[in-house]
Amino acid sequence: MLRGRESSNIEDRRGMGGRGLALGGGGIGTLLLGLAIYLCGGSDALNLFNQVTGGGSAPAQQEQQQPQTNPNQPNRRADDDQKKFVASVLGSTEDVWRKVLPQQARQQYQDPKLVLFTNQVQSACGVAGSSTGPFYCPGDNKLYLDYSFFNDLAREFKAPGDFAQAYVIAHEVGHHVQNLLGTMDQVQRAGNTNDLSVKLELQADCYAGVWAFYANQQGLVEAGDAEEAIRAASAVGDDSIQKRAQGYVVPESFTHGSSQQRMQWFSRGFQAGDMRQCNTFGR
Repeated sequence: MLRGRESSNIEDRRGMGGRGLALGGGGIGTLLLGLAIYLCGGSDALNLFNQVTGGGSAPAQQEQQQPQTNPNQPNRRADDDQKKFVASVLGSTEDVWRKVLPQQARQQYQDPKLVLFTNQVQSACGVAGSSTGPFYCPGDNKLYLDYSFFNDLAREFKAPGDFAQAYVIAHEVGHHVQNLLGTMDQVQRAGNTNDLSVKLELQADCYAGVWAFYANQQGLVEAGDAEEAIRAASAVGDDSIQKRAQGYVVPESFTHGSSQQRMQWFSRGFQAGDMRQCNTFGR
C-alpha cells in the first residue's frame, strides 16, 4: 500500500497500562477474547462478552494508569515507520468519509482519534489488554490499537501485508461510522443478540470495503492489496478462529460472521463504493 496524507488524530499512549477488561466497543480482535470467555466461562461469561461487542458503553472501573515497559516492543521513536503507516491509513479514511458520508448518508463526518498502546489501555469503555485486539469505543469515539496484533495477524492468522493491516483499521473506522449514524445504539436497544452483532460486524467490513474503493481512486492501492484484505477478513472469521481454537465450529455462537461472509461483505463494499449497499440488517 502506498503512503498518503498522515492524520494528526493519533494519540500515542505506548508504555502506559492499566488492569481489567474493557466493556464496550467491538472489533476484529475482540473475537479472540470472546471465544476464550465462551470456552472457559459458559453463557454467563458470554453475556459479558456481548457487552464488549455490542457497541454500547458500559460502566467501567476507573484505574490509574502506570507506565509500563516491555523489552519486546519496538523502539518508540516518534517518527517510527509503523506510526507513520497507521497515520497514513487513518488520514485516508478521513479523506474518504469526509466526502462519502455527507454524499451518501447526509451526515457530517467527525474524525475519530486512534490511540496507540502497549499491553493495556484505559478507554471510556473500560480497561482492555492487548489480547482484546483492536477495538472501537463509542463512549469516547476512539479506536484502540496495539501493534502486536499486526504481528499476530501475520504469524497466527497467515494474513501478512500492509493492506491487511489497513483493513483492520478501516474496519474499526467502520464502527465509528456506525456510531455516527446511530446504528450501534439501535443494536444495543434491540437486545444486542449474536445475530445482530454479526450484522454489525459485517457492515463494518463492508464499510471498510467502501473505504478501499476510494483509496484505490486515491492511488493508494497496489496490485495484490485487495487480496491481502480479503485474506485478513477470511482469517478472522468466527468459523476459522473456532476451528483453530477448539477444532470444531459452533455457528450459533458466531458474533462476527463466517470467513465467507466477511470476505463477501468487504468485497461488496470494495466493488460498489456505496455504503448503501452495506445494509446487512435488511438481509
